[in-house]
Amino acid sequence: MPLFTDHADVSVRPAVPGDETPIARVQLAAWRDEHADVLGADVLDLLDEEAVVGQWASAISAAPTGHRVLVACDGATVVGFTAIAPVPAPDEAAPGGVILALEVLPQAQRGGHGSRLLAAAVDLLREQGADQVHTWVLDGDDARAQFLRGAGLGPDETTRELASGTQPDGSHRVVTEHRWWAAI
Repeated sequence: MPLFTDHADVSVRPAVPGDETPIARVQLAAWRDEHADVLGADVLDLLDEEAVVGQWASAISAAPTGHRVLVACDGATVVGFTAIAPVPAPDEAAPGGVILALEVLPQAQRGGHGSRLLAAAVDLLREQGADQVHTWVLDGDDARAQFLRGAGLGPDETTRELASGTQPDGSHRVVTEHRWWAAI
């Protein structure tokens, strides 16, 4: 095996039209693997892959100013993605940024793809003038919390509740997310 090649084995690049299907597959596979207990397998089974593909196609080709989608690749294969957006600041303060999504295929996790995606997202937000970044973590997502903690983010006691369907007994399923942030 040669020491140097003309291409990277792993990389992060901006998403382009055509990436929407692999992004949707990564997202759905990661959610089913990581969030089935919290969101409910029945809810995840209702997700329409074609609708998710359409949403990512729009996010890639018609993104509002400052919104970006990046993909992590292993060779030519998309194995992860992140989506970011600016957060306007009040008054004269510097703006912030939010990581809307960051997912890696379950079988590709622990290969550095998430770290590369997070670093690229932070770099882009800094270029946009952001001085802080935040994201949301579902209750019980210990692996994501550990990943974010290792990258220097921490929870700030802000929570939000989201409805995620109906339980088998007819009661509403509500999940809680916690905001994690860091100065950048």
